[in-house]
Amino acid sequence: MGDEIKQTPTASVKLKYVKLGYHYLISNALYVVVITLIAILSTSPVPALVAFSDLGRVWDLLKHNLFAIVSCLTLLFFLGTVHFKSRPKAVYLVDFACCKPDASRKTTKLTCMERISKYGTFTYQNIEFQRKIFERSGVGDDTYLPDSVITIPPNPSLGEARKETEKLMFDAIDDLIAKTGITTTEIAIVVVNCSVFTPLPSLSAMIVNHYKLRANVITYNLGGMGCSAGLISMDLAKDLLKVHPDSYALVVSMESITQNWYCGNNRSMLIPNCLFRMGSAAILLSNKGSDRHRSKYRLIHVVRTHKGADDNGYKCAYQQEDEQGYRGVALSKDLMAVAGEALKTNITTLGPLVLPLSEQLLFLATLVAKKVLRFHKIKPYIPDFKLAFDHFCIHAGGRAVLDELEKNLQLSPTHMEPSRMTLYRFGNTSSSSLWYELAYIEAKGRIRKGHRIWQIGFGSGFKCNSAIWYALRSIDATKENNPWSDEIHRFPVHVPRVEAVGM
Repeated sequence: MGDEIKQTPTASVKLKYVKLGYHYLISNALYVVVITLIAILSTSPVPALVAFSDLGRVWDLLKHNLFAIVSCLTLLFFLGTVHFKSRPKAVYLVDFACCKPDASRKTTKLTCMERISKYGTFTYQNIEFQRKIFERSGVGDDTYLPDSVITIPPNPSLGEARKETEKLMFDAIDDLIAKTGITTTEIAIVVVNCSVFTPLPSLSAMIVNHYKLRANVITYNLGGMGCSAGLISMDLAKDLLKVHPDSYALVVSMESITQNWYCGNNRSMLIPNCLFRMGSAAILLSNKGSDRHRSKYRLIHVVRTHKGADDNGYKCAYQQEDEQGYRGVALSKDLMAVAGEALKTNITTLGPLVLPLSEQLLFLATLVAKKVLRFHKIKPYIPDFKLAFDHFCIHAGGRAVLDELEKNLQLSPTHMEPSRMTLYRFGNTSSSSLWYELAYIEAKGRIRKGHRIWQIGFGSGFKCNSAIWYALRSIDATKENNPWSDEIHRFPVHVPRVEAVGM
């Protein structure tokens, strides 16, 4: 048995190189065929196929059929123009900004435990339960919470929620306007997503009034869609930009911690207390061709899947009210299983759009063997998405989610670094976490022109959504100003599996 273990690394390395060789062979198959043909022709005597006199006859034929040739060329030019004009315009990400709350809002895990103990609403067993979650959460001591949940007693009122969301939204938008130099009257579309806080007037109306946007601005508010709503907003903005030429779209992703905080004793609803923290992101999209040179990314695909929870008769992440009248977000024990099913469905849809031919052939071969030839012992092939993407931004929902994705997608610690460091530094900022992760990669100076970035969002329902971005230029970290810029030198840091939280 020991000999087998010793041989395993060598076999793994050999298999790795065999797979790489296969990938390069399939990816460059056309070049291999062409070079082989040229080599064969260059080493074999080939008789002259075309004489000079033949070229003369071809020229005479062209002169006598000039009208037909010009007509055909004109038709081809017309059809090419129609095809070019009918293609949907590219959607560019000009820039984005993530809110970094005031330092006064920083709250350590120890402070959270002290407040939780003093609330007077939790049983001793549930206080200790939350302590265990904090110790294993992967969340650090520099995350942010609003005053509404730190005060004794907590005050999760609508007024406090409004104050929190206004601060988060406006800080992110102010930063975005400063970065892009856009005037607020140029914004034609506003899409805001916030799951549990949907006030009247709406969040988009608050933005329109605060920034004096133009009278005919198009606004949308998305609620109740969980942490994956940021990419749903992106898809909606993309569709709106298809029918509104030469426009800017502002997308704002955030969550209200005030309305998420739970003071009851239903354990499934206590977990968000230990994970969710303040954060927001503002993204400026454009379909103007003139913005290509100054934009950071081009949107390639958005893939949305809704799978698992309702199909199996139970819910995975949902808001409810307990018997004591406390409201909160409940997380089911079935969450990871359903998340895996949702991811599998998303991958099946996404794979043909982004994977190289070599991976598609392997995926198809295993699918045929399992479904058609009935070889049931063959495991489903998980494509190597590292061949399609350079960077991964996986929703920082919690350590368990990140561990599961790292294993299923066979990612390296470097690929997972943006997600794990975002969870540690900012906590679960819901739908905006993907943008803190992209900001981390930019602050590290890792984005190069031509790179592809895969954003994966998970949310209630259960939803798994993907967005694929193409880097239009290399990002100079020294010229970036984002939440990581003044402290990026400290990261990555080691995050222990268990970190004691004493009192």
